[in-house]
Amino acid sequence: MCTKRERPEGLKGVIAAVPIMVGYLPIAIAFGVIAQQTGIPLMPTLLMSMLVYAGASQLMAANMLAAGAGGLEVVLATFVLNFRHFVMGLSLMNLLQRFPLRWKIGLSSGITDETFAMTSLRIRTGEKLTPRFTAGLMLGAWSTWVVGSFLGYSLSQVIPPTISESMSIALYAMFIGLLVPAVREEWRAGGVALASMGLCWGFSQMMASGWAIILATVCGGLLGAFWMKEEVE
Repeated sequence: MCTKRERPEGLKGVIAAVPIMVGYLPIAIAFGVIAQQTGIPLMPTLLMSMLVYAGASQLMAANMLAAGAGGLEVVLATFVLNFRHFVMGLSLMNLLQRFPLRWKIGLSSGITDETFAMTSLRIRTGEKLTPRFTAGLMLGAWSTWVVGSFLGYSLSQVIPPTISESMSIALYAMFIGLLVPAVREEWRAGGVALASMGLCWGFSQMMASGWAIILATVCGGLLGAFWMKEEVE
């Protein structure tokens, strides 16, 4: 009697990543379109998706470059915005402590909000999590982001102008999508966002927009750390 052959762990991870991949593709296409419109060459665009691999930061970087921000401002803003990845990385590596070190080193570069949430949830619900499954999950999400960026860049000349121009709001849509659930759970998150917006506008009256974004992000983060301290405790 023939038995059904079990799927490899890596393939199971890719299949589990399908919901993430579906969500990543349109945002990656939007980034590719915006990067082309900003004047960023194809290779730097793809390298940004391969190495930076952070949707909000990449969209922010493209908008900052379009506004005339310098390289140092973009790097610092990206560092501040992505600092949460250090915390997620430490948390995930603690949960995956039984994984060999060589796997941890490779998997650490594939951490995003979505892959972190999915792997953490599987661990906490007692589901089996292997290095190859986790690698398949992260590779599926990463490859979709890179392919989507390439498609967006390549098809930017074919996409109707009205649609391509509207994609410039992708950054704001992404942040609103992240903010609304947080505000529904804790209203003070909305207060921190409004305060940061006001700070960014105020700083932009005195300095370049890139530095205004960096300072507003840092000040907003500090405000949230103190104002929402009671919630954490």
